[in-house]
Amino acid sequence: MKAYVYGANGAEITDVAKPTPKGTQVLVKVHACGLNRADVGMTKGHAHGSAGGVGTVLGMEWAGEVAELGPDAKGVKVGDKIMGSGGAAFAEYTLADHGRLFRAPSNMNFEEAATLPVALATMHNAVVTNGALQVGQTVLIQGASSGVGLMAMQIAKLKGAQLVIGSSTDAMRRGRLKDFGADLAIDSGDPGWVEQVLKATGGEGVDLIVDQVSGKVANQNLAATKVKGRIVNVGRLGGTHADFNFDLHAARRITYVGVTFRTRTIEEIREIFDEVRKDIWGAVESRKLQLPIDRVYKFDDIGEAFRHMEANKHLGKIVVTL
Repeated sequence: MKAYVYGANGAEITDVAKPTPKGTQVLVKVHACGLNRADVGMTKGHAHGSAGGVGTVLGMEWAGEVAELGPDAKGVKVGDKIMGSGGAAFAEYTLADHGRLFRAPSNMNFEEAATLPVALATMHNAVVTNGALQVGQTVLIQGASSGVGLMAMQIAKLKGAQLVIGSSTDAMRRGRLKDFGADLAIDSGDPGWVEQVLKATGGEGVDLIVDQVSGKVANQNLAATKVKGRIVNVGRLGGTHADFNFDLHAARRITYVGVTFRTRTIEEIREIFDEVRKDIWGAVESRKLQLPIDRVYKFDDIGEAFRHMEANKHLGKIVVTL
């Protein structure tokens, strides 16, 4: 079967063996894949958790049909239209644990379905489970113009946030954030953004920051979070290391939580998917939670899709179809 593989000469389409499902695995005939930031690093040979390096079939998000079930797989049957996440997505067939997938709503095509699994699981866990957002609270999403950022704002609104602030350093994308739930859009590259947040919150700061930037904004985040507020760190687009004001962190008594799928067990991931299904799935089915598709590429043009992502001019998801 065809797959997009990182090899000695970089990432390229090649032929690999079709996988066979074991245990609780489901074999998926892939129809569409969503690109994610982590995929870019893996096309250059970087590891993402335990995955990466020569011989790795790339990709982590897909939509398709159940082609075959492992002996212990439950909850789906051959022919079901599904979407999910996991490794080796950029291929004609991929494997997924039966607890790491969603049934694709009947009112969605495969391209639309492929935009959602990573964003839904990541941001429900960040905003609701770890962020503990309550009705009437205020939230700032750093890196809000990414696909997961757009979803985070929508989930925050759905869960009753009184004020949603989104950040983007790109003027065009910043201007679109209000279409996805932002009451205020800020430029985190502007030294005065903390004052904007404080003004919007009556001088207190926000209850919750979901931070995909980290690095250069770490201390500004502390200053923009209210006393006894919360910061959930889900990314590192601004760098993995930076100065950190421990005194300000202690003085404001901020709960600072780091989250990632890279170190989670499959049992933990299944629980996250279960929480999405129980809590917000009705909003997915009604299309209240959805992501824009920036551009769709054919699988043979997947290299061009990655060049488009690296140009960093898109808003929403880049999708590849098979």
